[in-house]
Amino acid sequence: MSVKMELQTRFDNHDERIRYYELLLERDLDDIPQFALPAGYRFVFFRREDRDTWIDIEKSAKEFASDEEGLDAWNKYYAGSEDALTERMVFVQNENGEKVATATAYIDITGRDRSGAGWLHWVAVRREYQGRGLSKPLITYVLRVMRGLGYQHAKIPTQTTTWLACKVYLDLGFVPIPQNAVNSREGWRIIKALTDHEALQLVEPASADEIEIADANQVSSQFKEAEDDDGSLCIKRKYLLQS
Repeated sequence: MSVKMELQTRFDNHDERIRYYELLLERDLDDIPQFALPAGYRFVFFRREDRDTWIDIEKSAKEFASDEEGLDAWNKYYAGSEDALTERMVFVQNENGEKVATATAYIDITGRDRSGAGWLHWVAVRREYQGRGLSKPLITYVLRVMRGLGYQHAKIPTQTTTWLACKVYLDLGFVPIPQNAVNSREGWRIIKALTDHEALQLVEPASADEIEIADANQVSSQFKEAEDDDGSLCIKRKYLLQS
């Protein structure tokens, strides 16, 4: 019996009971698959008044616990670059004109990645719109936007706590960056156990007790203890990811 079948806990698609490891995936931007949005939805680009909408979507998707945390992320990533976002940040809009999902074709904000790759940032779907077939059309559309901006290669930062998003990236042809596969070996073992994805066929799945944090106090403390390669504390899980 596989580890995936033995798990007693039903994990949410964004679940902080899962042990946290930073994950980084990559793929070339040739032959990006295309997925159509469901009827009634369309893509629109960022406008200057969309900052708070972006924060609200990310908060609904459980990326942020508060508006303050969202504003901190916005200022860290995008403040002063709003003009560039008009051709990089994409929203999915429903038939009522409400923006319900977002992703951005961007760069490594740390400046440590000298590869010239584009970075796909902050993919999020409002909680009530998850499961409606928006993620793959959004991601692949933004990857084509990235290709149109001249990038040949894409990287995606994520984490074990958003394991289902990681499965989507693997479905779309992304693979672990080799160094991250070493640095976050235990994280990839968790993803293997939760998804049994064929792209991870050489990865040994984690056991149940290696996946879930049983102590509620550890759930809140694991993020405070996560540090980047330069020793600085991660702010909200995913700002600066090891490569």
